[in-house]
Amino acid sequence: MLTGSFIIQSPEETFQLGRLIGSGAPAGEVWNLVGPLGAGKTHFVKGLAAGLGFEGPVTSPTFNLQNVYEARLPLYHFDWYRLEKAAEVEDLGFSEWVEKGGVTVVEWGDKFPKLFPPVALKLAMEVLEGEKRRFILEAVHPDVQGRLGEILKCWSL
Repeated sequence: MLTGSFIIQSPEETFQLGRLIGSGAPAGEVWNLVGPLGAGKTHFVKGLAAGLGFEGPVTSPTFNLQNVYEARLPLYHFDWYRLEKAAEVEDLGFSEWVEKGGVTVVEWGDKFPKLFPPVALKLAMEVLEGEKRRFILEAVHPDVQGRLGEILKCWSL
């Protein structure tokens, strides 16, 4: 397993990290976003979408559960906050969306972690004082550890 953590100072930095990740995202990449309300999950996804080349508005799919944004690669944005059972995720066709080869990102993915493919990357956000956040990135599968290593290297420059 490869992990790395750092402090994000502002929502703008959250957006820029998402943009960096989106700009280099390969087809089939999957992200599990974990953190409390207001941690910056949706703001990160806005940056991710921008990095993929999407220029329109990006909103949290809390009520409709999924948004799709067409860009260099399609971005499949899920929000599992309101879901109570893994069967509800399966009803959304989550695994089929993952297999389509776009970039998949899930807010509140910690509710059903076993539904993620083994190559999923994880971003946990901890709220600190003010706008500061601790971001902890994790790659368990060897096939994505190199990708996470590159992200950590680029972000620390």
